[in-house]
Amino acid sequence: MPDDVALLGFKETLKNTNALDSSWTNGTSPCSKDKPWTGVGCNGNAVQILKLQGLGLSGEVDVDYLAELDNLRSITISNNNFSGPIPQFNKLGALKSLYIQGNLFSGEIPPDFFSQMGSLKKLWLSENKFSGKIPESLLQLQNLVELRLDHNEFSGPVPLIEQKSLVNISLADNKLEGKIPESMSRFGAESFEGNPGVCGTALQKECTPPPGEGNDSQGSSTKWIILGVVVALLLTTILLKAKQKDDHFNVLGKENLDDEVQVHIPSSNRRSTSSRRGNDSFHSRKGSQHGRSVGDLVVVNDEKGVFGLQDLMKAAAEVLGNGGLGSAYKAVMGNGVSVVVKRLREMNKLSKDAFDSEIRRLSSLRHQNILPPLAYHYRKEEKLLVSEYVPKGSLLYLLHGDRGTSHAELNWPIRLKIIQGVAQGMGFLHSEFASYELPHGNLKSCNILLSSNYEPLLTDYAFFPLISNTQTAQSLFAYKSPEAILYQQLSPKSDVYCLGIIILEILTGKFPSQYLNNQKGGTDLVQWVRSAIAEKRETELIDPEIANATSSLVQMERLLHIGAACTESEPDKRIDMREAIRRIEEIQV
Repeated sequence: MPDDVALLGFKETLKNTNALDSSWTNGTSPCSKDKPWTGVGCNGNAVQILKLQGLGLSGEVDVDYLAELDNLRSITISNNNFSGPIPQFNKLGALKSLYIQGNLFSGEIPPDFFSQMGSLKKLWLSENKFSGKIPESLLQLQNLVELRLDHNEFSGPVPLIEQKSLVNISLADNKLEGKIPESMSRFGAESFEGNPGVCGTALQKECTPPPGEGNDSQGSSTKWIILGVVVALLLTTILLKAKQKDDHFNVLGKENLDDEVQVHIPSSNRRSTSSRRGNDSFHSRKGSQHGRSVGDLVVVNDEKGVFGLQDLMKAAAEVLGNGGLGSAYKAVMGNGVSVVVKRLREMNKLSKDAFDSEIRRLSSLRHQNILPPLAYHYRKEEKLLVSEYVPKGSLLYLLHGDRGTSHAELNWPIRLKIIQGVAQGMGFLHSEFASYELPHGNLKSCNILLSSNYEPLLTDYAFFPLISNTQTAQSLFAYKSPEAILYQQLSPKSDVYCLGIIILEILTGKFPSQYLNNQKGGTDLVQWVRSAIAEKRETELIDPEIANATSSLVQMERLLHIGAACTESEPDKRIDMREAIRRIEEIQV
């Protein structure tokens, strides 16, 4: 069955399809370059992505029609009005991404539902009404990178989900019980919050023995003691809240804000819909510019407008992911303004005044490849950093996410443009922060955002002075350089090593094992490239997506050698940033 026939058949099973009617029509191609069908992404003439979020759709999701799309790899039907049991997506064995959050799906999911979906990398079932035990077949998905089951009614024990590929998981706000497996503590408390019956190291909540164990009279005494402590804590909390009415953080606490929050006045072309629905209006707070309000934001860059903490708390929010520095959210204000909010932990090295000084310095930076912060919120326990939303997302996602339309767009000229833009941004930072051991310190593909014309924007830079000494090794990627691992030595050449990883990642299209804490998974790009250069088989390493540009293979190989020179294990043999930039700028399309 042709793709257009299959999609039209699928549409007929849906209700409230007004958003599709104007483009999903007989006699047209879903993959037309002039007028592609709404929500359809293609590679050539083959449909690879179906992205129908927030369109008010309902009715039956007939997977049989979708199964006729041989090249379909990603489905998004989030934030619609679908209901009933989970559709038979398990018929789509080649699917890599499935996003169905924010609907009304309900009921139990069969234990073996996902057993034939071994290609699945990203699964979002959040904000539905699924119940019963978490399906055992999820434990078999060895390629799984993101798993979001939060805000459902799942019950039973917390399953042992320990795939090494997994970097983002949330089981929060369900009805789970029992102890969190120790190996899952790496995901942090926010992944398990909202399950009153769950305990373990991740939540810093001790697991108590089941009823019947131990001495009854002693247990009764213990209960009274606990009750007394709880009452005392409640009274203390009420008194503190009366004194600190402005320091409210409960909404953001629920939203699990991840590493970044960005502010953007979007065009009429809406690229995404938030997983939180809200219509609260945006209110300017000029007083926040000077940080006078304890519970508010300090606006350090008003080019995108002035806003306050309450505006963020009212905003619809969408979790973007967890990282070494914390978690990040996209927040959509009531008037359509979008920002990325990074919830930063372990930044307790500086006093409030010193922290303010550093962030204001970052906000004053002006370079086409640098994304400065817009605002911050300071608390002793954690900080919020707000920056502009960049719709295309991160380089990491475009390279390794749904390898469909977005990935196909990364041709050789664009990849070279990204590398050269990253190099220029690094050169600027190394000039501005020449006195720092690590002028950037955290360069990796998830911290490179791409503008609409693929201009790279660096984020998470110059944080080295802000992070507690005990946490820098866990938080900053520069600590993965060989000299940091072996000798605990750092220098601006550690940034050069990170730049080299970016070059090799972009040229090969491979996910670097260096990004993983245990380096189990991905590809050891440094060793792989070093071996290939020694055996003079560099061409074999080039991503097939760009290797067809045969007239530029020599330039690609030159760039591969630059990446190898940047990742030399001994800093003395590694080129410095200035030399790396000079060589990169010599490469031509």
